[in-house]
Amino acid sequence: MGRTYDAVNLKLIKKGAEAWIYLAEWHGREVVIKRRLPKSYRIPELDEQIRIHRTIREPQLMHEAKKAGVPTPTIYFVDVKEATIIMERVEGEQVKLLLDLIPDEEKLKICYEIGMLIGKLHRNGIIHGDLTTSNMIQNLYGKIFFIDFGLGEKTHEVEARGVDLHLMRRALNSSHFSYAKECFDAIIKGYSNVLGDAAAGEVMEKIKEIERRGRYVTERKSKNQA
Repeated sequence: MGRTYDAVNLKLIKKGAEAWIYLAEWHGREVVIKRRLPKSYRIPELDEQIRIHRTIREPQLMHEAKKAGVPTPTIYFVDVKEATIIMERVEGEQVKLLLDLIPDEEKLKICYEIGMLIGKLHRNGIIHGDLTTSNMIQNLYGKIFFIDFGLGEKTHEVEARGVDLHLMRRALNSSHFSYAKECFDAIIKGYSNVLGDAAAGEVMEKIKEIERRGRYVTERKSKNQA
């Protein structure tokens, strides 16, 4: 992994497209270490700029999310040059796995809470960029943490909000198809509770528009291949 930052017992747990993720011990704490590796397909100078920019931006967004009332892991250390972030390890269950294990009533309660948390992000101009149940953890005390803000951004644009929630709906349909609609409806209720019905309705219209655009592209591809 390169520099170890006095970390011990490193264990690679995920090789993502954006970064590699390790579990480790660091100064007596259990931590997660996230390192963005160089991409050989990019121009080296551009690649370095992208990795540095995302390494700086991600902790900033996580800090702002926390101030907005959305739990995120505590950042302990950032090495911009090495594109590495050391952060708190949140002990708990990934929501993606949790939803399959709990009763329907509990599912809807958690999804409503997720919707409120998304609403708090959007109200404060924070777009997560990769909203999936894989990037949410319920800790040992029942609090839901949002993780992986690597593709996030700052904007109040309805388009960006729509894309965020479209990704959430798509993730539910992919991983939790049998109860995806009920869960997404609960998310939108929680979201509306924070942003209001008018703002939530505007975002829902944008989601429909995004889905129509996606169907149009798919249909054009199918026609071209026929």
